[in-house]
Amino acid sequence: MPIHTLAQAGKYVAEGRGIVVDLDLEAFFDRVNHDILMSRLAGRIGDKRLLRTIRRFLQAGMMQTGVCIRRHEGTPQGGPLSPLLANLLLDDLDRMLEARGHSFCRYADDVNIYVRTRAAGERVMASVAEFLQGRLHLRVNQEKSAVAPAGDRKFLGHRLLSDGSLGIAPQSLRRAKQRVREITRRNRGISLARMVGELNGFLAGWVTYFRHARCASQLRRLDGWIRRKLRCVRLKQCKRTKAQADFLRSLGVPERRAWILALSGKGWWRKSLSYQATEAMTLAWFEGQGLVPMTDRYLALQLTGNRRGT
Repeated sequence: MPIHTLAQAGKYVAEGRGIVVDLDLEAFFDRVNHDILMSRLAGRIGDKRLLRTIRRFLQAGMMQTGVCIRRHEGTPQGGPLSPLLANLLLDDLDRMLEARGHSFCRYADDVNIYVRTRAAGERVMASVAEFLQGRLHLRVNQEKSAVAPAGDRKFLGHRLLSDGSLGIAPQSLRRAKQRVREITRRNRGISLARMVGELNGFLAGWVTYFRHARCASQLRRLDGWIRRKLRCVRLKQCKRTKAQADFLRSLGVPERRAWILALSGKGWWRKSLSYQATEAMTLAWFEGQGLVPMTDRYLALQLTGNRRGT
C-alpha cells in the first residue's frame, strides 16, 4: 500500500538519508521488453498454455488513428494484468538494489533511493541507469529524474519533511486547485447544490488519500479559498443588481450595505471577498448548503486513526 511505502521512505529520511535519487522511467509501460518479461515469467510459471495467453495479451494490437498496429514492446494499459507484469519485471531492480545495500522504496514504477550525500546520489543514479538500460532495456527520463533533497521532490503525491513526516507536495495542491476551478467555473450553468455535491465527492477522496500528511493549516487555507469560489458563483447567479441586493438582504445584510455591494462596479471575484458577502454567506450558510470542510474531514480521519492505533 502507498502508506507503507511512504512510511518506510520517512524512516530513511529521519535516519539522515536526506538526499533522494528520484528515478522516472521513460514511458515505462510503453517500453517493457516482451522477451525479457516472458523469460522472467517462464522461470516462475510452468504452464505453457498460460504463458502463450500472456504473450498474446502483450502482443494485442492497439488502435492508432483508426488503424490496428501490432505491439512489439510495452504492456496494454488500463487492465489489471499490466501493473502485475511490470512489477515482476522490476523485481530485478529490487534485487540489485538490495544486493548493493541501498535504502530504497518502489511503488509500481516510482523508484526513490535514499542516500546521505549528493555525490553518493550521483553515483547511484549513474549505476542504476546503466543497469536498467543494459539489463532491462529501460531508459531513465533525464528531465524528470533528479538527485535532490528529499523535501524538494514528490513521491506518490507527498513531500517528505526533514523529520521524516509527510506533507502534501506543491504539485498535488496545484492539481487539486485546478480541479476545484473546473468544478466551480461560473459559466457551467448548474445549480449551487450540484456544484457542492461534486466538490464534496472530489474533496472526500482527496483528503482521504492525504490523511497521513501534516497539512491542517494548508487545508484551512484551501477551505477558505473554496468558500470564496462558491460565494463568487452564488453572487453571479443573481445576475441583476436588484437580485443581488435582495439575496444579501435575505441573509441578514442591512439594506444599505447590500445595495452598496450590488451597485459596485467591482468584478465578481472582488465582490466575493467583500464584508457583505462574508457576512451573508457564513460558515453556517455553507453547512446548510451541504459543503463539508476538508479540515473537518481531515480531523475526523485523524481521530479515527488514533483510535485504531490505541
